Amino acid sequence: MFFRFIALFFTLFLTLTSYATDLNSLNKKLSANIASELKKFSIPGAAYAIVKNNQVFAMQSFGYTDKAKSQKVDHNTVFRLASVSKPFAATITAMLAQEQQLNLSDPVTKYVPNFALATEGAADNIQLKHLLSHSSGLMPNSYDNLLHENWSMEKIISRFDRITPICQPAKCYGYQNIAYGFLQPAIEAVSAKSYATLLQERIFSPLKMANASVGIEVFLQQQNTAKPHILRKRIKTGKKNSAGRNIKRYVWRTVDVDPDYYKVAPSAGINASIADLSKWLIANLGHNPETLSPALLAELTTPRIKTKKDLRRRYWRKHLTDAHYGYGWRIYQFDGHPIIYHSGWVAGFRADIGYSPELEIGFAILINAESNVINKISSKFWSQAHQLLVNNDKNKS
Repeated sequence: MFFRFIALFFTLFLTLTSYATDLNSLNKKLSANIASELKKFSIPGAAYAIVKNNQVFAMQSFGYTDKAKSQKVDHNTVFRLASVSKPFAATITAMLAQEQQLNLSDPVTKYVPNFALATEGAADNIQLKHLLSHSSGLMPNSYDNLLHENWSMEKIISRFDRITPICQPAKCYGYQNIAYGFLQPAIEAVSAKSYATLLQERIFSPLKMANASVGIEVFLQQQNTAKPHILRKRIKTGKKNSAGRNIKRYVWRTVDVDPDYYKVAPSAGINASIADLSKWLIANLGHNPETLSPALLAELTTPRIKTKKDLRRRYWRKHLTDAHYGYGWRIYQFDGHPIIYHSGWVAGFRADIGYSPELEIGFAILINAESNVINKISSKFWSQAHQLLVNNDKNKS
């Protein structure tokens, strides 16, 4: 019995040691890959983090906060999260529901009484849970264009009475930003606190997310912030790569922070650093149950509506076999394994975050430029991470 225990102990030790070695190798490849891609596309700055279980396994920053190279990006540099804000909004809403302060079956009109649709009574059929899962039946991205027109939210909401739903609630997927913002009046009505205050008290402070905040005013007041960059032009260099394709030089322009999507804080209003996101990932992996309970995490990550379009995503499509939206999170089947994931894109910034409950790994990356290379980086990371799982399983057997 003793010798069997010793043998089992050494087998486990060797497996863990091998896994740690593989993870170190993965991180080295990731770091080199990110540095190469940032250089290729002339992206000013970025930062990433890998967490394993309840620890930050790796965290690295690259480049500068702006094109002028006035300040280096570090672990506490604040970026805009764009739609990576949605999991936070969903978490707060589900928290309040589990505390019976609101009901996810509440109609949206209970909290946004001036919300109406062209089909009589249709608005009353849309419930909070439909907002959380983008299954309201509204056409995708309804009236996002009006955020750029300096319209007030009240005026934008008044236009919804011109929209006819494309399906019944819970029957089809249609990604929303403005409608997702309707979660805020519901949250504030039942808590008697501002959305920003509630996030600070219930998530940011308990998880020690020291740089996280909500809104443009806070972002502009902070000193260590990444500046947004949009692509100005691509210039042919006259050189070709090993595949014979023309090599181009990417020219970015530093721009002012766009206030548009800050108007819908649940959709895209959060600012945070990569250090903050590492703590958020650890909590979502289940290591802060006093803040994010197992029941809450299960509620958020239950698949609610199928998202077929995701299966065609560039760089991801060769890996994805199934895709759903839960409450604030996408649930992907990636090479046969589940990933809980979200991406974000707003003027001058991109963000990606995801975690694997099976691997007990989380990964997040932030860049201060509108480049789709972030999808290439993230999908490659998850492909290599799942290969580790395959290799580790082989070692166990």
